[in-house]
Amino acid sequence: MEERVKQVMAMVFGVAAHEIGANAAPGTIEAWDSMRHMNLVIALEEEFGVRFGEDQIEQLISLPLICLTLRELTGQA
Repeated sequence: MEERVKQVMAMVFGVAAHEIGANAAPGTIEAWDSMRHMNLVIALEEEFGVRFGEDQIEQLISLPLICLTLRELTGQA
């Protein structure tokens, strides 16, 4: 799952997937601003066939938290 998330992040933020570290977050990816955050949310919803709630969207602030939330939504916890 982490690799799929990295691929989506790479596409949204315009960086190579290998540049996205294990603890990627807005502070480690220069292009991660509020507009691209929403683009990331939409891209993740499309990729994984899920819908995030408002509270979840606000918590999607790092690669580990994104993966955790996706695992919970897809039943892969």
